[in-house]
Amino acid sequence: MTSSFAGGAATSAEPRILVVEDTAAIRVSVETALRAAGFAVRALPDGGLLEAELCRFRPDLVVLDVMLPGRDGFALLRLVRRLCTAGVVMLTARDAVDDRLRGLGDGADDYVVKPFVLAELVARVTAVLRRIGRAQPAIEVGDLVVDLDGGLALYDGVRLELTVTEWKLLSYLATHRDRVVSKTQILTAVWGYDEYSANLVEVNVSTLRRKLEAHGPRLLHTVRGQGYVLRGDAS
Repeated sequence: MTSSFAGGAATSAEPRILVVEDTAAIRVSVETALRAAGFAVRALPDGGLLEAELCRFRPDLVVLDVMLPGRDGFALLRLVRRLCTAGVVMLTARDAVDDRLRGLGDGADDYVVKPFVLAELVARVTAVLRRIGRAQPAIEVGDLVVDLDGGLALYDGVRLELTVTEWKLLSYLATHRDRVVSKTQILTAVWGYDEYSANLVEVNVSTLRRKLEAHGPRLLHTVRGQGYVLRGDAS
């Protein structure tokens, strides 16, 4: 019998989410939304590689579609429960009470019926992570504290008033702190599409930078020809 293991890695700042969804458009949308919310994400089109990915990626939570080719979501749910302690949020077009009860009875932590709003799914995932003790801790970058779970940012103890887009941008930069990210990466993570004008990034970085610098030294830096980096030193 395969030995069990605990999902997630204690040293990772980003909760790890594994998405199993066979519809490409839904899979990409869910992956993009979860990345923008600050999660580390991997996605599979079916359950064929699920066991290997559970061992390799060690997710904190699995977003699992019910109607999959090959083994369905209920069979895969039992596999997840046998191999690890990751949370499970199931996605399905089935809204029958019996199906929901079956999923919850087999160990699912939550059940989201299609069609769904991505923001709701992200909220459900966050809630499950909180319940099972794997919510992402606040990220500190110098005197800036970004509380992804609480949805707020404090700079030198002062709460920043951010638009939804600025919050997504700051969350992405914070989860990638000390790493240079390109405009294309930001467009994909924040807007979900990399063919928008790079001017969107420039404008929002500029307004976010002004709000940050109203409370302390510069943390958000431009790396010419490469992109942007959020780091705690003022250089």
